[in-house]
Parts: sequence; structure tokens; C-alpha cells
Amino acid sequence: MNKSIFNLFFIFIFFLIFLFSFESTSFCWGDPQIVTKLNSAFESIKSWILKIATPAAAVAVGTGAFIKKFSFGDEERIRTGKKLIKGSLFSYAFILAIDLILSAIKSLIN
Repeated sequence: MNKSIFNLFFIFIFFLIFLFSFESTSFCWGDPQIVTKLNSAFESIKSWILKIATPAAAVAVGTGAFIKKFSFGDEERIRTGKKLIKGSLFSYAFILAIDLILSAIKSLIN
């Protein structure tokens, strides 16, 4: 008698845990809640990176131009300024190209 009550209690607890562990959106239809949260998190990170990339590129190009302008004939500073300008423009173009590619993939999926 004692063992059968324990077994029934165990089965009851197991079914309660099993039933409440699934949400209605993730059981048969729709995206699970964690996937929705991850997608929104990645969207906010992407928008944050795009918002910060433009001023950062402008500051880097301006710094490179000032280094080049105020080098006073020093070849090493001229090369450093040119490298800074080229690198920042390349990085900004890379970020914009990645955004374009991700938008194209997203439009194809939807």
C-alpha cells in the first residue's frame, strides 16, 4: 500500500512538471519564447552597433586627417594618418555591408 501511494504521487508530480514545463507557444506553433528574446536582443545589438559606428568612423577619419596635417614632414606620421583613415573607412564599409547582407537574408526568409 505504501509503495503504490508513493508511485501514484511520483507519477502525479511527473505529469505536473511535464505539463507546466511547456508553454503554449512553444508546444505546437510559433517560436519559443527564448528564440523571440534572442532575436530581439540581436536586433537591439545590431541597431546599437550601427548607431555607434558612424560617429566612431568620423572621429577616426578626423584623427587620421589631423595626424597627417600636423605631421610637419615626418613620413612615419603621414603613413600612420593614412593607415588610420583607410582602416576606419574600411571598417565602416564592412559594418554597412554586413547590415545590408543581414537585411537581404531577413527579407528572403520572410
